[in-house]
Amino acid sequence: MKFISFNVNGFRACLGKGFADFFKEADADFFSVQETKMQPDQADFTPDGYHIYYNSAEKKGYSGTAIFTKHAPISVKYGIGIPEHDTEGRAITLEYDNFYLLNVYTPNAQKELARLDYRMQWEDALREYIKALDEKKPVIYCGDLNVAHEEIDLKNPKTNHKSAGFSDEERDKFSKLLSEGFCDTFRTLYPDKVEYSWWSYMMKAREKNVGWRIDYFVVSERIMNKVSDSRILTQIMGSDHCPVELEINI
Repeated sequence: MKFISFNVNGFRACLGKGFADFFKEADADFFSVQETKMQPDQADFTPDGYHIYYNSAEKKGYSGTAIFTKHAPISVKYGIGIPEHDTEGRAITLEYDNFYLLNVYTPNAQKELARLDYRMQWEDALREYIKALDEKKPVIYCGDLNVAHEEIDLKNPKTNHKSAGFSDEERDKFSKLLSEGFCDTFRTLYPDKVEYSWWSYMMKAREKNVGWRIDYFVVSERIMNKVSDSRILTQIMGSDHCPVELEINI
């Protein structure tokens, strides 16, 4: 099965930059989107053969997630079941016979780490949510997780230490999740590979490949052996992120 995850940085804008062509070409079983910045009725995109699920933020033009899937789920859950974390449309869970798919847009800690305290609360709540799912069935967890886990995952680790997305606190929370029975699929398969999934719009960062790897597929450790590949599709444009892809025999 093929899974794709893509922070589109505004779904309507991305639709005007070739998204539909890439979606058709990718022909994924599951296509997860983050940062839709819209309500469900604000975009005309209904691909044939797909079930569509949107979770939009209460605040208009902000955050939001969506999943397009060829496979009807047993159940769908919007959010993580905690009211203070469920107003920004940041999570969708689809349940299937032998796994859960969790699509997440993680809160950004923001400039000068202004939202770090909230980010830490989110991380703890989400980790407990994922672990509870994992007790029932293996989890495929994807999205813009807004953290570069190790120094290899961004171009300039020294100058970005303590920046949002590369603070010790955020990195430690990701390490804690991995230590409790989960695998970063890309880094597990490619321990030394340097590729990024996000670039600032400033200073020609993408042209110079001054980027960060902050988009992930994480899976329950017990199904890592079913992963055949985990890729970063750096050639796909349309956003300040590029898509990431997982192939798994599940």
